[in-house]
Amino acid sequence: MNTHPLKGMKVLDLTRLLPGPLCTWHLASMGADVLKIEDKESGDYARQFFLSSENIKNNEPSVFYTAINHNKRNLKLNLKDESDKKQFLELVQSADLLVESFRPGVMQKLGLGHDILLGIKPSLVYCAITGYGMDGPYKDMACHDINSLALTGVLDQFRDFDARPIMPNFQIADLLGGGVCAAMGCLAALWKAQRTGIGGVVDMSMTDGLLAHNLTAQVSVHDSSNTKMPFEDLLNGGVPCYNLYQTQDSAWFALGALELKFWQNFCAAVNKPDWSQQHWSLGQEVGGSDSLRLRDEVQKLMGTKNKDHWLSVFKDADCCMTPVLSLAESMQLPLFQARKMFSIDEQGKSWIKSPIKFK
Repeated sequence: MNTHPLKGMKVLDLTRLLPGPLCTWHLASMGADVLKIEDKESGDYARQFFLSSENIKNNEPSVFYTAINHNKRNLKLNLKDESDKKQFLELVQSADLLVESFRPGVMQKLGLGHDILLGIKPSLVYCAITGYGMDGPYKDMACHDINSLALTGVLDQFRDFDARPIMPNFQIADLLGGGVCAAMGCLAALWKAQRTGIGGVVDMSMTDGLLAHNLTAQVSVHDSSNTKMPFEDLLNGGVPCYNLYQTQDSAWFALGALELKFWQNFCAAVNKPDWSQQHWSLGQEVGGSDSLRLRDEVQKLMGTKNKDHWLSVFKDADCCMTPVLSLAESMQLPLFQARKMFSIDEQGKSWIKSPIKFK
């Protein structure tokens, strides 16, 4: 099979920061020819985000920028300049897809709205990634990942032991709600354009995209008109079989023994056969006193030994028990080395690759 199935696809990328560049990074990783167009002044703001002293010394963009733009060509244009605008319109005539992430109305003010571009190239797919969509009461409001998390009930699900919301250092709305959903929408629209010669507009609100994936919390809303707080639900700490546990040396393990067979394998591995019939699938109340009492017993046991001891115990136990790793540790894991999830550049730096593989 062709390992680059999008080879020959031409993409114009006008996006900045994270959602749009992540979308086109995926497309480029699958073989699309992505031309990233930046303005002639500052360019993509991501160039300046998280700059290290080495970046500054070498006058190079940040790792944040390079990680999701290294597989694209680059061109700088001032779309307010008539000469540059003419050059851009010539590029549109040979493009299959255009992706932009401005607020609604910006491209129209430049004289480059989707109606104009589709008039020039009827088969063009035009994707707009925005915080709140191209229409609706919030369309003109500024939005970042944390705002989408807050408005969709997702941030409400990230809470500590004191029930305070936690800010995850993982941009779920940008990456999933924006980038991945946009890529999926673009590919669907491109499939139609290839078959009919008629392009169209992909209106991708990253807040819509995030809301659509807030699936588990939906269950309790339908059941009781409320969402569950931490330690009250099946997947947020309300059962001992699906929880986080700390070892004697302060390492953490994640236990995902949601199915009874995995829980029984766990109980056998830690020599606690009396625990094996205490499981949510056998009637143990999720978030109930028995569940939380057993969770505390498991924690007490895990706290008696260090990380290496438990790694040895669970190595062949087949119970969905894994250590909680830092990214630096993950990058050394044999799993990802074997799966070829990293590439090495000329400077010897390791970059995470696209997870999509074709065989």
